[in-house]
Amino acid sequence: MKAKVVAVNISEKKGIIKHPVPLVKCIQDYGIENDAHAGPGIRQVSLLGVESIKKFEEIKNIKGLCSGKFAENITTQGITLYKLPIGTRLKIGETIHEVSQIGKKCHANQGCEIAKLFGHCVMPLEGIFTKVIAGGIIKPGDSIEII
Repeated sequence: MKAKVVAVNISEKKGIIKHPVPLVKCIQDYGIENDAHAGPGIRQVSLLGVESIKKFEEIKNIKGLCSGKFAENITTQGITLYKLPIGTRLKIGETIHEVSQIGKKCHANQGCEIAKLFGHCVMPLEGIFTKVIAGGIIKPGDSIEII
């Protein structure tokens, strides 16, 4: 299976889950236009695989977590994100990203909305962050290639 984008998600405020949108515009060295987490730095865009979400659902014996619930900007399928080395470049839709961080600390050590509901969250272990090297549009169905 080729790696692809399943969903693109944004939030207008920090600390809340993201909601799917039809497409996002990535801005070089900034992140996703209209997303609360956009800005310069190493955590411009967050990615999480459907495979990680499904694993979390199995562990917690729950069903139906939708894209964006883990505050990821891009929900992927067919690529093991957390095994990519820092510095790996990805072509996602029209854009190019560079992996800048694997995992993270959960919100202010209090936990995100998922951690509050279920006791822990998969994003701190299996989510990744990227810097936008070349901007453009990303939408569901776009391919993801390691370059």
